[in-house]
Amino acid sequence: MERGAAAERFFSDAEAFQAIARTASEHPAAQLYVGGNAALIGQKLATNPDLKILLCGPVGPKLHELLDDNVVVPPESMQERDEFHLILEYQAGEQWGKVRAPAANRFIFSHDLSNGALNMLEVFVSSLDEFQPDLVVLSGLHMMEGQSKEMRHRRLMEAVASISDIPTDIPIHLELASMTDQDFMSNIMHQVFPLVNSIGLNEQELLFLTQSASGPHASLASWSGIPDVGVVSDILFWILKEHGKTAERASDLTRIHFHTLAYHILVTVDGHWGNQAAAVAAGARAAGTQACATDTIDTSKVFLKAPLEFVTSHTEAPSKISLNPDKPVVHWHREGISFHFTPVLVCKDPVRTVGLGDAISAEGLLYSEVYPQ
Repeated sequence: MERGAAAERFFSDAEAFQAIARTASEHPAAQLYVGGNAALIGQKLATNPDLKILLCGPVGPKLHELLDDNVVVPPESMQERDEFHLILEYQAGEQWGKVRAPAANRFIFSHDLSNGALNMLEVFVSSLDEFQPDLVVLSGLHMMEGQSKEMRHRRLMEAVASISDIPTDIPIHLELASMTDQDFMSNIMHQVFPLVNSIGLNEQELLFLTQSASGPHASLASWSGIPDVGVVSDILFWILKEHGKTAERASDLTRIHFHTLAYHILVTVDGHWGNQAAAVAAGARAAGTQACATDTIDTSKVFLKAPLEFVTSHTEAPSKISLNPDKPVVHWHREGISFHFTPVLVCKDPVRTVGLGDAISAEGLLYSEVYPQ
């Protein structure tokens, strides 16, 4: 909260968690929303009436009721009780004790064992034959941090085997989330990244990723204020250079959609994706409308926080870029990798920040053209 940073943690004490969840849900002002990254991405995609979504995850009765009609849940995914994730939202300037939040954000905690064990992954992969998807979205790997190290390692290996069974002509997007275990993050990077085509992540996850693998700028302990565009670009470039698809490497990873409050960057390996400018702009528009809970961008409710000029790298000869309001999406290129940058119209008084990253990634995917390989 002191840094206004998004975070999520597993709450290990089941009894205490149930008591907190019960107290929260019985409160007269309690608000229930669809939760879980996959469900939120599915919900966002389902607002497009032409799309059908297959959601596999532990779905309880209340969640089922809240889901859009276009979201199909296989019977094996239904469970008797809902899992709850508790969200503590705060506005910019809000105080708790001596702490004052510099920006609006949220802290999420849960004692979610079925998502933590990736219980529905096999059901999901076995449902794909019949569903015949155009796109697969995976999330929830971070939830495994609530498992023991041995269980986590075994389940990750099983997840890798399941993901490998998905037909190669279906693009796969992996949505990352807040984590604390560097070894586990490193395992995901080495074992899961090569199997997916695309990943979505924010500034906390990006910094943790480079720290976990001693990548560029790994000595940076935390961001101060708006993440430096050059630093972010260096880390994104390194992920695709080290773990992405190259002539020598059998990886499928060719796309990263990065989002932070003030700006988004869509990074793609040349020759695999199209329509990037529209995709990154659509994600930024989704951020502005969803945070303010408006259908279109209301200019009286948003402001610009993005740097008006920045350098594109700190590790190689950078170019300096100045934003042009008439052409807000900026494009630059580095060794076969394209960067598309957009400022975000940030909501002044956000209604809620939870699920924003999911909405951004979903919208970006919807507008992304994937070239058949």
